Amino acid sequence: MAGVGKLLKQAQKMQKAMEAVQAELENLTIEGTAAGGAVTATVNGQGTLKGIKIDPEFLKEDVESIETSILAAVENAVVKAKAQSQEEMNKVTGGFSIPGLF
Repeated sequence: MAGVGKLLKQAQKMQKAMEAVQAELENLTIEGTAAGGAVTATVNGQGTLKGIKIDPEFLKEDVESIETSILAAVENAVVKAKAQSQEEMNKVTGGFSIPGLF
C-alpha cells in the first residue's frame, strides 16, 4: 500500500501546482485583434474578457462590421488564452490529460 500513499502525495503536489498556475493565468493579460488592429479585446489567461478598445475612426463603419470585428477580436483573444492555459497546465501535468479539467 506504500504505492498508494506515494501516488496520493504526487496528486496533492500536482493539485497545488495547478492551483498556482490558475492564479498566474488569472493575472495574465492576452490581447486579440481584428479589423487590422482597429479592435482589440483583452482577456486574462482563463479567457475572461477584461476590456475592449476600438479605434474611433473605425466607429464610422457600419454597425454590422463593428459587431463582427468585436466578436472576432474576442474570439482571437480567447483562443490565445486557451492555448496559453493548455501550455501552462501541460507543464504541470506533463501532458497527462485529466478528464473534465480543461
